[in-house]
Amino acid sequence: MARTIPIRETLTVEFKSDLKKYGDAALFEDVVAFANTEGGDLFLGVEDDGTITGVHREHSDPVTLAAYIANNTVPPVSTRCEIIEEERPVLRISVPKSYGSIAATRSGKILRRRIKIDGSPENVPMYPTEMVTRLSDLRVLDYSAMVLLEGTLADIDPLELERLRRIILAYDGDKALLELKDEELLRALGFSREQNGVNYPTVAGILMLGRASAIQRFVPTGKSSFQVLEGTNVRVNEDYALPILAAIEKIIAHMEVWNPQQELEFGLFRMAVPEFDKRALREAIVNAFCHRDYSIMGRVRVAIEDDGLTVANPGGFIEGITLENLLTAEPHGRNPLLADALKRVGLAEKTGRGIDRIFEGSLIYGRALPDYSKTTSTTVSLFIPRSKPDVSLARMISDEQNRLGRPLPINMLLVLNVLKELPRSDIGQIAQAARLSETVVSTVLNRAIDSGLVEPYGAGRGRTYMLSHKLYQNREKVIGYVRQRDIDEARYYEMIVNMAKNTDFIARADVMNLLHVSDSKAYTLLKHLVRLNILEPVNKGRYAKYRLKGV
Repeated sequence: MARTIPIRETLTVEFKSDLKKYGDAALFEDVVAFANTEGGDLFLGVEDDGTITGVHREHSDPVTLAAYIANNTVPPVSTRCEIIEEERPVLRISVPKSYGSIAATRSGKILRRRIKIDGSPENVPMYPTEMVTRLSDLRVLDYSAMVLLEGTLADIDPLELERLRRIILAYDGDKALLELKDEELLRALGFSREQNGVNYPTVAGILMLGRASAIQRFVPTGKSSFQVLEGTNVRVNEDYALPILAAIEKIIAHMEVWNPQQELEFGLFRMAVPEFDKRALREAIVNAFCHRDYSIMGRVRVAIEDDGLTVANPGGFIEGITLENLLTAEPHGRNPLLADALKRVGLAEKTGRGIDRIFEGSLIYGRALPDYSKTTSTTVSLFIPRSKPDVSLARMISDEQNRLGRPLPINMLLVLNVLKELPRSDIGQIAQAARLSETVVSTVLNRAIDSGLVEPYGAGRGRTYMLSHKLYQNREKVIGYVRQRDIDEARYYEMIVNMAKNTDFIARADVMNLLHVSDSKAYTLLKHLVRLNILEPVNKGRYAKYRLKGV
């Protein structure tokens, strides 16, 4: 009988020997650690090396053991226990991931799992700061909304309040906020909260507008840095312990110096294009401050290097966000109050889709896409590579946006980018490359075809797509366009002739099934081969048949 249990331990798999009856206290700790991480399976009766030695007789009643675990964990962890019949019986305890709370043993121990350097898992204590991070990741705690009862409104810097009002004007924020007095403005943005008749600052208030001394006292993690590296030489290396608004302004001012522009020619028009799109850059920086984990040490880091720009912040993706669904997941953040305030003052994308803006900054110029692949469980790392713009694609996108009077949707830009890199792709290939569903891709392609941005080839399941002739405005690109089309045309004729060689007759329906082309396309191909004296018709009409000439 084939083995049904894993052969090695992982973050979600643990083996425990049960020859001498595994201890109850250790069992409860293991369950709690699983619940506070990603959940998983605990196998009683398996040695660390994977050898199956069997479950102890006192652990042979799964129903009783599941109830025993629930009675000794807080809140009760509902496990599923079952005996697995291997060469010796093994007890599998399946532990669900804990959502909405942190699990502890009845004796008060709180643990989590992690992977050691050698790749094996272990249980370690979960410390208070980690609990805050965990609850923030699960979206059940907004750290930025916490009231600082030891602070006062004197910890708010009046100069930063003036900066806030100036930014609202400059970035088209909520103008109604400008009508409020200072204390009213703080309350409206959630930067202060009333407790027992007294207004106290919140973490968000100190982060956005606090004096340097208050930031150091209440949120010492709220730091940032800006670096410029040329090879191994450090041209700029500045660290800041400033309120968020001041830090963002300082970093953006630095970027103006280190973000050169080039001119793209669109016929009679010229467009100045910066190395890094300014709106995308601002959104990336704002996102880093907005979604970082302020309960752990570290800093927001913006670094320009030879290969590109890196924007990194402490705290990995929050629950539910992965590399695969970055552009499709519902917008939500680690610090909702702080995020809302940044939207209202005009710095952050009001729809919460700042990630779209970051990708759009590369897509509209046909540049290499932003890369989040270096993101870990403790750090979000965005890399925007230096790359030359694709003038033809940028022109086509610009013309279409001018025609519509609005920007193209992000999904349309993603599909166009895929077809730039992978011409003659089918819907499945485009969906996989763009990380979109086939339904979404199909809808986008239909709109793109109607707009003349994309051209379809073939029919049915074999239908493929490529960017339209609008993209090919110079001789070199025209050659590529014609080659891409004519190679397939030549293959079509070759395949029809080969089929005709191996059968007595060939009909229009045969060509449609062979090449996955439309009825009219099949007719055109057959007629062309007749004109070339390669095929001859046997009869006439819609159901005409053809054979090799001279056969």
